[in-house]
Amino acid sequence: MQIIYGHIVHDGKDIDEALLLPFRAPASYTREDVVELHVHGGSMSARSTLQAILQQGARPAEPGEFTRRAFLSGRIDLLQAEAVMDLIAAKSQRAAAAAVEQLEGHLSKSFDEIYDNLITVSADLEAQLDFDEDELPARTTEDLLLRLGLARKQLAALLSTWEEGHRLREGTLVVLAGRPNAGKSTLLNLLLGKDRAIVTPIAGTTRDSLEEEVILNGFPLRIVDTAGLRTADCQIEQEGIRRSRDLMQKAEIVIMLLDASRPLDPEDHELLATCPVENTLVLLNKTDLGQVVTAGHISYKHVVACSLLQTKGLEACKQALSEMLHLSTQTESHAVISERHRGMAQASIHAVKQTENILRQSGESSEMIAALALRDGIEQLGQITGRSYHDNLLEAIFSRFCVGK
Repeated sequence: MQIIYGHIVHDGKDIDEALLLPFRAPASYTREDVVELHVHGGSMSARSTLQAILQQGARPAEPGEFTRRAFLSGRIDLLQAEAVMDLIAAKSQRAAAAAVEQLEGHLSKSFDEIYDNLITVSADLEAQLDFDEDELPARTTEDLLLRLGLARKQLAALLSTWEEGHRLREGTLVVLAGRPNAGKSTLLNLLLGKDRAIVTPIAGTTRDSLEEEVILNGFPLRIVDTAGLRTADCQIEQEGIRRSRDLMQKAEIVIMLLDASRPLDPEDHELLATCPVENTLVLLNKTDLGQVVTAGHISYKHVVACSLLQTKGLEACKQALSEMLHLSTQTESHAVISERHRGMAQASIHAVKQTENILRQSGESSEMIAALALRDGIEQLGQITGRSYHDNLLEAIFSRFCVGK
């Protein structure tokens, strides 16, 4: 590689010293001739250099333009292109590792194998249209069904990674709920490892929702501290409580904090009744003041006794969250599908099942109808990797990118 040292000069004035790195096609990110300009750090130097270049006729890159060019030149496929954005947006080492796996083509290889299998099945189906039924081998249909069944199982295995992918990319919404002074803000601060929420003995300190991100076993959790749930006269607090209840309905996990040092009252039971049993972790807090309420008093599967003031039970809380969300620390990071891949893979599975059902009927023109059904599944599958695509698909994908890359 050639590196050229020099000065950036504009209107007769030196702007900065710089290094110029030319990349000759096809040995570049886009497989085109590309030049990189390296200037000193600092916004002023970079801004002045950029203004000088634009005044000479250059234009800023559009969102995702370089990666889009790399795709169109055949250097990467759509799955790898999306992995670039996933890597940039990764919120944890585990998410970054999954993105790297996808960028290296591991997910592409899995989808390409299924695609090639279905293309072969489609070709065999359409070839049957040129033969009479009594001229075909007896095992032809059986063989096609076996290959279709294999493709369906492989697609189902890829679909099973969607939930993990969703959590890595978007994070899991975990809502802290409970009555005022139950310990919600204290728990948020402990999970963050810093004082983010105000903690005082005064009830009703938190009036609005406060969201922060915590990494647990490599997965990002969106932890939301909410206003204490109670009957309130203050209009501002009433709005905070309304928002708390709304967030509880949207949450994947609700952590309901109760004061275990005093008996449960009707309001406590009313709060518990609003939480889904499977998705609620009940924390019996303030055990340092004496524990009156135990797990036996509550009909919930996930219950942890703790004293957040003394940081007792915090690790048990994290462990319970990990188990509820199936966040294993042992599983190696691997490429996982996104919401876009999920929809197309589901449509492809539907088409494969439809093809199988038609072939089993063995009616007149069944091969032709089956071939038509399978074409749609192949088309959906092709759009995942970009073996078939349209401009609207590319626009939807690359518009999510930051400017340039």
